[in-house]
Amino acid sequence: MATNILRLPRRIFTKNMGITSFKTGSKTSNISRVNQTRTAVSTPSGAILPKPDKTPFGLIRMTVVMLPFLYVGTLISKNFAALLEEHDIFVPEDDDDDD
Repeated sequence: MATNILRLPRRIFTKNMGITSFKTGSKTSNISRVNQTRTAVSTPSGAILPKPDKTPFGLIRMTVVMLPFLYVGTLISKNFAALLEEHDIFVPEDDDDDD
């Protein structure tokens, strides 16, 4: 009973990490080996998953989408800064240090 309680955290850890343990062929030996399984490339039954779809022209598509939004964001911030300065809401003071 006590050994089962002590082994419970290990079972939970190995279950969450995708690590399976098995005992050697000897029934008197309590030595367990640890094998890592990669669930990203195989199903739980052991079948190999197909290759993921590759997006053609990924970098070009990202650039085509990103540049117009950066430009629009720049225009909005520039116009808002001009509006704030026009209404004297946020105007940096010109402190000339002639000392």
